[in-house]
Amino acid sequence: MAEEITYADFDRVDIRVGTIIEVSPFPEARKPAFKLVIDFGPDIGTKKSSAQITVHYTPESLIGRQVLGVVNFPPRQIGPFRSDVLTLGFEDENGAIVLAAVEQPVPNGRKMM
Repeated sequence: MAEEITYADFDRVDIRVGTIIEVSPFPEARKPAFKLVIDFGPDIGTKKSSAQITVHYTPESLIGRQVLGVVNFPPRQIGPFRSDVLTLGFEDENGAIVLAAVEQPVPNGRKMM
């Protein structure tokens, strides 16, 4: 378990829900990955993310899926690709990533409470 933090620390992490609207291969990545474009609603807009989720997901299965992302990290350069958001997930028993998601549809851009 990580070090204990305060609610104020947690509140600084801006986790929002968005819908994946585009998926493309990312052959330049060191580990198999997809390039995602995620719609976080009218206030935030679309953001790009690199996600190592090729074990459990296909591009077709990702389009229209709502995911959670940290939208207030600085952009990160991953090879030739600039990732604007950290898409959240968990490792399964074999280390492959399973996306964190909402159980029911919610408007894009809603903040995790």
